[in-house]
Amino acid sequence: MENRKTLAEKLAKRYHKAPFVSDLKDLLYKSAYKYANRPAFKLKDKIGNIFSVTYKKFKEDVIALGTSLINLGLKNTSIAVIGVNSYNWAVSYLAATIVGTVVPIDKELQSDDVINFLNVSEAKAILGDDKYIKNLISNDEKLENKNTLFINFNSEKDSSTFMSYPLLMQSGYNLVEEGNKDFDNIKINPDEMKILIFTSGTTGNAKGVCLSHKNVVSNIMSTFGIVKVKRNDQVLSILPLHHTYECTLGYLLVIYSGGCISYCEGLRHITNNILEFKPTVILSVPLLLEKMYKKIDSTVRKSLPEKYAKTEGNIINNLPFVLKKIVKAKVHNSLGGRLRAFIVGAAPLNGELVNSYKTLGIKSIQGYGLTECSPLVAGNNDFYINPDSVGLPIPNVSYKIENPDETGVGEILVKGPNVMLGYYKDEEATKKSIVDGWFHTGDLGKIDEDGWLYITGRLKTVIVTQNGKNIYPEEIEHYLNENPLISESLVTGLPDEKDDDVYVNAQILPNLDAIKEHLKTSVPQKEEIFAVIKDIVSSVNKKLPNYKHIKSFIIRNDEFEKTTTQKIKRFGKNMENNK
Repeated sequence: MENRKTLAEKLAKRYHKAPFVSDLKDLLYKSAYKYANRPAFKLKDKIGNIFSVTYKKFKEDVIALGTSLINLGLKNTSIAVIGVNSYNWAVSYLAATIVGTVVPIDKELQSDDVINFLNVSEAKAILGDDKYIKNLISNDEKLENKNTLFINFNSEKDSSTFMSYPLLMQSGYNLVEEGNKDFDNIKINPDEMKILIFTSGTTGNAKGVCLSHKNVVSNIMSTFGIVKVKRNDQVLSILPLHHTYECTLGYLLVIYSGGCISYCEGLRHITNNILEFKPTVILSVPLLLEKMYKKIDSTVRKSLPEKYAKTEGNIINNLPFVLKKIVKAKVHNSLGGRLRAFIVGAAPLNGELVNSYKTLGIKSIQGYGLTECSPLVAGNNDFYINPDSVGLPIPNVSYKIENPDETGVGEILVKGPNVMLGYYKDEEATKKSIVDGWFHTGDLGKIDEDGWLYITGRLKTVIVTQNGKNIYPEEIEHYLNENPLISESLVTGLPDEKDDDVYVNAQILPNLDAIKEHLKTSVPQKEEIFAVIKDIVSSVNKKLPNYKHIKSFIIRNDEFEKTTTQKIKRFGKNMENNK
């Protein structure tokens, strides 16, 4: 592994210098001092006008809310936050994790699950949007703490069941003006659990991940070392903030760096929000980038003369120089005109897509991480990009492969200051997952001689044949999904009763719009769709060894159930036949 060390040493000499912060309160105060009058957020008011919130104002808001939370007796307690991505969510998260332990909760969960997390975490209060707060109040008989405080972001008045967030903020400002220094006087223990995140990923039951301020700020500083967010960067926040990936990299890293954040109003508003806020950086997941590029490709082909429109592969690369320049400019303008980079995580990104966006002058910097690692473990960076890899280890973090097979594939183990304290009130699970300081990720991968990491699948999803061959569903899904006539796929192993073995089955969601164009018909028949998908499956099988062949497939009528980071859930409803 000498080459790997040499590459790491070369890279270490080129890292961006990351200013030290000891905890999230320190981060907030230093950024507010350093970038005082710069915009920390660009937001839309109720009538759609865009306005800015400075770093100074942001710090004052966090102090005011934190002071009110202390005044309510919530110091050193668990405080939950739920809702859409918003400025109020951002303020509440920082105030809660400085005053007590913050519990960010997925707004897409059923109320029973939310209440279960409130009970398990022993939360004394929950701040959130009107819709979610009222829904929880209507089910509050299931809450073990009958004195739970509900704080409503959207109400200007207190009610008999909840408190008004705006009034609570004003109360905090009044207390600070009167000389209250309770928030300023808080001393943070950076090694103590202050963030509790319930994660279910794509498999299994939810676990509570315990993170400290040190876990998170170490990850922020390490990430800044390899991917520099600039002071003039405008970041569009799309992914849910309760998810560590968006919260650490799309929020806290940006505040640490002096950049500016805006919030997407929902997936169907992405195009408009991009044109309004003109972002320079967007955090995304592969599925969103794939859909965006398919739309770009389709639009470009429709606008070109027929002799160019029918070109296979990367349409823009194959255009004459002058035409290429015009098309690139139009596409870039449709993305706001300033976009320089996508930061991509949550799942491996197709290397061809990295190159496609590179053609447009946009970097796609993919990385690999987990909630348990705060989250980033490896990443492509400002100095090296390998389109086929999720990256090199970030500064101060190490990884290795346990029990690699003959192809070098094994479980990925991680060590570093970013690794969680453990699973909440679950010593057994913690001991199984962290052994001698190494966190067992449950992900399968391999490392090349230079140290680049490649993800091949999940331990829980690998299909093992009777003669011990390993089949990674993600590999086969990659081949299926790269065809524009397929929207999504899910590959699993099913029992073969004939010989007590398993065979590969694929559930496939066709891209009906693309198939209509392909077949030159506005209403394709079921038999025609089946024939198209069958041909694609046959062509994929030709790329694979026999034991990996797709032996059967199901054509789905609707999208797969997904997590909030747009990863397909591999168990549950998605396993039901959808013919």
